[in-house]
Formats: sequence, structure tokens, C-alpha cells
Amino acid sequence: MNRTVSTVKKMTLLGLVAATLGACNTTSRLSEIGDGPELTEITNPTAMPQYRPVSLPMPEPRVQQENPNSLWRQGAKAFFKDHRAKEVGDILTVSLSLNDKATLANKTERARDDSESANVTALLGFESKLAKNNLPEGFDPTAAGSFGNTHSTSGDGSIGRSEQINLTFAAVVTQILPNGSLVIMGRQELLVNAEMRELMVTGVIRPGDIESTNTITHDRIAEMRVAYGGRGTLSNLQQPRWGTQVWDSLFPF
Repeated sequence: MNRTVSTVKKMTLLGLVAATLGACNTTSRLSEIGDGPELTEITNPTAMPQYRPVSLPMPEPRVQQENPNSLWRQGAKAFFKDHRAKEVGDILTVSLSLNDKATLANKTERARDDSESANVTALLGFESKLAKNNLPEGFDPTAAGSFGNTHSTSGDGSIGRSEQINLTFAAVVTQILPNGSLVIMGRQELLVNAEMRELMVTGVIRPGDIESTNTITHDRIAEMRVAYGGRGTLSNLQQPRWGTQVWDSLFPF
């Protein structure tokens, strides 16, 4: 009984919350009649209650030594400043342009015909008495056994795949390997009309492959991992319900 009362209370509370949110949404929509939605005012983002500071990998701090009357800057790797990413925390642009097509066809045919015969032509003189030794009538020692087997297999399969992705995004250097290569990671999220588009790319690059515009193409990224997809209302409608997915996984036929 207590469990039933608790369930009723929870359902009532959820109903009140849903009704309150619906009323707020209705009031907001009514206030926009004739004028449309209004832009929000410019505010200090760090003063918002949900603000959280960003934490990313950063290089170790270096002590700059004074070197007066010198054109050479202590710790610099070139005479002129290089704007390309080279330290942990630096940002570079990744150009991802995938246009892969693959067509595979395989056809296999196999045929096999086996036969084997055995006879008893001499067995210490007992070959003539084998038919009288509780063996079936019509037994012929010259054709004691004959085996035959015919087998054939035919298989035909084909695979066709086409993928095309064109994206340009920014990535962050997260690690410097002992050989000088850079580990990068880039993530993007785009929310439009309750549909979230997500992109994540990781990989290893050589500093020398970074172009003068601080850009690198995807064919210069080793161990590249790309995850591109979405979640939201439209993605949920395009996927079968979890019950159907469980049924498809467990149903043996």
C-alpha cells in the first residue's frame, strides 16, 4: 500500500512539473505573437550560473631570460616567429575530405566427385566362405565395398561502399611524443532544432606536415579515428526502438 501511495505521489509530481514547463512554453509563445522571438541581451558569460571554466592540456611554464641587445628570443625555434602549432595546447586547422569508394566482387565454384571400391580376392582361402558367414545374400567378395561421394559448392558475393565527408574544423595538440610527433584531438557539437551533430577526430601528426597556414589535411594524420554522427529527435525516429533491437539480437531465426 505504501509503495502504491509513493508511486502516485511521484507521478503527480512529474505531472505538475510537466504542466509547469508546458505553461512556461505556452506563455513564451504567446508573448512572441506579432513580434517573433527576441534576441537575448549581451551579458558576461562568466557571470552565468552554469558557467564552468575550460580546462585543456597546457605546456609547462618556461622562465624567459632577459637577453638585451639581441634579436634572438630565448626558447625560439626559428629566427622569425612560427605560427604553426608545435606545443601542447596549440590549435591547428584540420581539413577532412573523404571520398572513398570500394567495390568488391567474389565468385567461387567448387566441384568434387570421389569414388572408392574394395574387394576381397584372397583371404587365406576364406574368401569363398564369407558369403556363408552370416553375411547378406548376394555378397560378392570381388566387390566387397563401394563408396561414392559427390560434392559441389557455388558462392557469389559482392560489396559496394561509398563514403563522402567534407569538413574543416579546429583541433588541439594534447601531447608531444618522444619522437616529436604531435597528438591532436578535435571535437565539435552543433545543436539545431533539437538535433545534435557530433564530430570527434584524433590522430598523430608530424610538425613538418603542418602547412604555413597552420592547416593539415587528413591524409597526413596517422592512426586517425573519426566519429561523426548525431543524436536527437530525427536520429531517434530513424532508429528502431530498443525493444526491436533486443529482439533482433536474441531471435535465432
